[in-house]
Amino acid sequence: MGDVDFLLDGKPLQMISGEMHYPRIPRELWRERMKMAKAMGLNTIGTYVFWNAHEETPGVYDFSGNNDIAEFVKIAQEEGLWVVLRPSPYVCAEWEFGGYPWWLLKDRDMQVRSSDPKFISAYTRYIKALAKQLIPLQITHGGNILMIQIENEYGSYSNDKTYLDLNRKIFREAGFDGILFTCDGADQMPKGYLPGYLPAVNGLEDPAQVKALINKYHNGKGPYYVAEWYPGWFDDWGKKHADVSAEQSAKTLDKLLAAGISVNMYMFHGGTTRGFMNGANMNKDNPYSPQVSSYDYDAPLDEAGNPTEKFYAFRKVIAGHLPAGETLPPVPQAKPAIKIPDIALDQYADVFSQLPKPETAEQPLFFEDLDQAYGFVLYRTRIKKGGLLKLKELRDYAQVYVDGKYLGSLDRRLKQDSMNLTGISPNAVLDIWVENNGRINYGPFLNDNRHGITESVSLDGRAVSGWKMYRFPFNTTGTFSFDKNKDRKTGHPALYKGSFTLHQLGDTYLDLRTFGKGFVFLNGHNLGKYWNIGPQQTIYVPACWLKKGRNEVIVFDELQGGNTALPSLEHSILDQNIKAEK
Repeated sequence: MGDVDFLLDGKPLQMISGEMHYPRIPRELWRERMKMAKAMGLNTIGTYVFWNAHEETPGVYDFSGNNDIAEFVKIAQEEGLWVVLRPSPYVCAEWEFGGYPWWLLKDRDMQVRSSDPKFISAYTRYIKALAKQLIPLQITHGGNILMIQIENEYGSYSNDKTYLDLNRKIFREAGFDGILFTCDGADQMPKGYLPGYLPAVNGLEDPAQVKALINKYHNGKGPYYVAEWYPGWFDDWGKKHADVSAEQSAKTLDKLLAAGISVNMYMFHGGTTRGFMNGANMNKDNPYSPQVSSYDYDAPLDEAGNPTEKFYAFRKVIAGHLPAGETLPPVPQAKPAIKIPDIALDQYADVFSQLPKPETAEQPLFFEDLDQAYGFVLYRTRIKKGGLLKLKELRDYAQVYVDGKYLGSLDRRLKQDSMNLTGISPNAVLDIWVENNGRINYGPFLNDNRHGITESVSLDGRAVSGWKMYRFPFNTTGTFSFDKNKDRKTGHPALYKGSFTLHQLGDTYLDLRTFGKGFVFLNGHNLGKYWNIGPQQTIYVPACWLKKGRNEVIVFDELQGGNTALPSLEHSILDQNIKAEK
């Protein structure tokens, strides 16, 4: 590092970087997306590393398939791109539990993001396993990883410099011997930076302010790096779609580059948060707010990897800052999308009629106590009368049934935790179907992140006991038996299955506007969630996960019965809040 610039082989290097996350992009498309990055003018890729993707089970590390972070970095090198690695291991990223593995929460006393010895022990083991994948790929070993971030926006959480230095020690002892840095928002930097190491700033757009801030916390010198510059933003369920001006963002990028500041745009390409890996925000002033599965982010490259207006505006700006004689490669052609004829959902499985073996306990148990990471749990007991049903600390969404009849839903987002039960027969069966809508990924409540019914259930103030708990993690749908779908409307959560034949492949978008709330499996891939409250109304299907010939789709819907057909579109719908929840 120089006093003003980053130096590469003694020559100034201005990083023009864009964030892309390998788990959010099918492995088959990594190279294609990087070619797009080069065509826009980027010379660097930024990526988080997601602990909970790599260690879903304690001590069992997965660096294969879409988790092959080393291959992601190698492809970047082959495409002429540097990498800024962010393996904090806290990532935020609108990702489940901010990237921490769910099983850390099984120990109710463990404190993540702290010097708690039990947390540090698990953290250290993971970083050592990660180091085996990535040490040879650092620039200090002939690779293309320029820098490594320790922690992530720590100033938004706490100010323990001893813990921050412990992070540094863990990375150094694991073998990460390149440049280490931290990043924080401008107001949070005093708490989040580690003296002696490069502080990068997030979200600051005025070049003079960027330089003054970094000078203040880096001994009066640079280099100057905006680690997260936001030309877009993420979406929450039930709220409006992000819309950030391409024209204004291009002007800001031009200003930063003209000042010689290195920039990482968050995001260049967002992709999709598939499966159950979306996170949620919550702070003391704002209620719980889970994020949608689309991570389109209003980014220069859209969810399907196609260039947007913003892409071309940024490409023009970057071209104006190239050294004399250099030109950008041509933009790869956008991929055509296809519309699949409506898929008949001719098979049906009522979830309540295929219950697994239950766990029993006097009081309801957390997901974590049930050894379950994500998905759903059915809590069942018997009650003798009605009254005010209250679920204390519901996490996060519940549907209530008595004797199989649906009575309504409760939603943590809306601070709903109670309903009146009337007309209840003696010895009635009370079913509470509870969904984990995503653990909090940012803010003060990271350690208060257990899910399910986390305190108690009461009727008119009296505790309800004697529970059976049925686990539905939905890692697969292969355990369910299907019957013919005859437009059944039991009102229960159900799976709807159909097949279709393709003679040509292309990206497509499943149109869920007539459905309720759930997720979709296609050819064994969990594509992510939908919810009729929007703003996301479609689910992106990459062509590489479709097959010529027969394809199978399974839609889970917990809100609406009688689903008989699944339409598709040639484009996404990410900006419609069109239906109030039932």
